[in-house]
Amino acid sequence: MDLDLAQVRAFVLAAEELHFGHAAEELSISQQALSKRIARLESRLGMRLLDRGGQGVRLTEAGRRFLEPARQALAAADVAVATVLDAHRPLRIDVWGHLYAPMRTVAQVATGEPRLEPGHGRDLPSVIAGLLHGDIDAAFGRVHAPLPAGLTHRLVRLEPVDVILSVDHPLADAPEIRPSQLRDSVLWTPGALHRLDFLHRFAESFGIADRAEGTNLGLDHFLADLAADARRFSLLPADVPLPHGPAIRSVPLVRPTPLYAWSLLWRGDDGHPLLRALVSAFVAEAERNRWLEYDPVRDWLPEPHPPPGSGRSV
Repeated sequence: MDLDLAQVRAFVLAAEELHFGHAAEELSISQQALSKRIARLESRLGMRLLDRGGQGVRLTEAGRRFLEPARQALAAADVAVATVLDAHRPLRIDVWGHLYAPMRTVAQVATGEPRLEPGHGRDLPSVIAGLLHGDIDAAFGRVHAPLPAGLTHRLVRLEPVDVILSVDHPLADAPEIRPSQLRDSVLWTPGALHRLDFLHRFAESFGIADRAEGTNLGLDHFLADLAADARRFSLLPADVPLPHGPAIRSVPLVRPTPLYAWSLLWRGDDGHPLLRALVSAFVAEAERNRWLEYDPVRDWLPEPHPPPGSGRSV
């Protein structure tokens, strides 16, 4: 049986998003066109792959069996196209949010195909400019609205964040800290707070009135300045390795635990043949490591609503 890869791709995106609107937007087609592609695929296979009803979109048993082989078929097709269209140029991907070490996540995906050429953007606006001008093919970091038309992003990781503070801070020896306990402390930021969306929203949400801004000269310098003041604190992902030297503590934040949202960002009409393979690699890694687990009772996100398709196992 010969399968239409456009139909297979429509099914895979709908199955991953569990939302026809989001899948259609990612493919830059209408929901009606997406539905027709999936219906034709189901007709060719002779069985229903997705249930559409009042409870939303759900995979059937046949759809669950078909999903992973379908992903593999698309990845193989993308690689085949790449060998013909652009065999020598790697996919250029910039990261931003360097204190939060985005390369840790990219490195887990970049061990094989697709071939990546990593770079560094200063911040989200500079990365957006690079994408729109065609200087890079994709980017990885924390995405927040508004985004210009023509760009697509996909959430790939929700990472728990710890509080870091001086060993002389009153809470330094606590086994865990609630965000509300930081109201009498000073939020130390590596730059202007209004440009650091995650930290800004954390401060506003949990009533952190006292803030102090430094200059982003790298993690070592940032932590040394933090350690110099017993009232200061900041936030870092829980598994970011801290350098030896500065007298600081890293303490888990609980009730709720802040989650830092990492996304892959690209131009909707980007023609790099390895882009789909990169997205598939991130999706597979997220599923393998349970990167998108989220419990609104236990966790905190700056976004007003939980990301589509995420859910924490209990």
